[in-house]
Amino acid sequence: MTDQDTNKEQGVRYLKREREVLERFMPGFDQKLSSIPLAEREAIKNPCIGWLKEIRGQNLVIPKQYGGLGASPLEIMQVHRAIGSRSPSLAIACTMHNFSASTLVEYAIFGEEYGAALLETIAGEGMLLASGFGEARPGARPLEMTMTAHVTKDEGWRINGTKKPCTLSASADFITAGVTAYGEDNVPHRAVALIPRDSAGIVQAPFWKNAILAGAESEQLTLTDVEVPGDFVFLADNDEALDPVELTGYVWLQMCLCASYIGMGSALIEMVLQKGNKISSVDRMSVLSDVESQFYAVERVAEGMKNGESTEELLSRIVSTRYATMSALARSSMKCAELLGGMAFVKSMDVSYLTGATRALAFHPPSRAFGSEALSRYYNGEILDLA
Repeated sequence: MTDQDTNKEQGVRYLKREREVLERFMPGFDQKLSSIPLAEREAIKNPCIGWLKEIRGQNLVIPKQYGGLGASPLEIMQVHRAIGSRSPSLAIACTMHNFSASTLVEYAIFGEEYGAALLETIAGEGMLLASGFGEARPGARPLEMTMTAHVTKDEGWRINGTKKPCTLSASADFITAGVTAYGEDNVPHRAVALIPRDSAGIVQAPFWKNAILAGAESEQLTLTDVEVPGDFVFLADNDEALDPVELTGYVWLQMCLCASYIGMGSALIEMVLQKGNKISSVDRMSVLSDVESQFYAVERVAEGMKNGESTEELLSRIVSTRYATMSALARSSMKCAELLGGMAFVKSMDVSYLTGATRALAFHPPSRAFGSEALSRYYNGEILDLA
């Protein structure tokens, strides 16, 4: 039975709003995703990323003035949840692309000369962006750079380093990467680099060994003396603290992560709801309310972003929400697996796959240990140091 068949049964109101928003921006995409089994959507070299490009779904966060779909922050969260409920790997791929695209949108808004032209090219040609920023490695700061950029004699940049894993490593047209940039003064500065994926000097190697989320193309990319134009490296305004563009991008990343993983947990909840009276209403609502309350919090941050609320305050809220979401998904997914029973576990990998996928939210930066310390200091009156 496909997802499309089960949607005709009980629980049709659940996720209806999110899937209607997805349909509005990407007509027919939800139906296409649900037409094949979960295992096929999540497999290595699955068709879902290609389908996304065909329907120009990667233009979701790009404003209409640059040729994008111009979705609002709230609508973007709803789309991420809907996609996460169908394909966890695709939701993660979309998260990294949309995080990167939102950063370029901010640079365009702040008046970078080539920002608007880049966005128009990305939207017009249906390009995908890989995200080469920090990972939640033990002991590492979230924005700790693994790549360097040195200015060249012709005022371009030469980039070296490794990103592992790098989502969309095969399908991306550009890599957006956090780099430590050394200009003519040879002083290190934080920067964002935009690197064409087909540049000479980029080598891809296998890295992702887990079957869960393998469809997101998260492999290793090594860059050796990769040359990019001078306008493709954007220097941060402040090397000590997050600048306005970085703050906004960080909020986007955390919102998209929360919405995507909530979508994965929602797929399990949908299975429970489809059991109807075979599972008590108290049990059904306990798993639903645990996760639904977290999505309400994500939606509130999205509305705050639309309304121009303090970005630092929004970041503190969404990081706090993310840690609460990690706990809620752990409780809900395990309870869903229990309620669905041993036969659901035995007859299909779907339950165990989705349960495992929801746990991966913990592996994205900032780690709970690092972020909790930063939030504690922030709520005691210090700056929010999540860099």
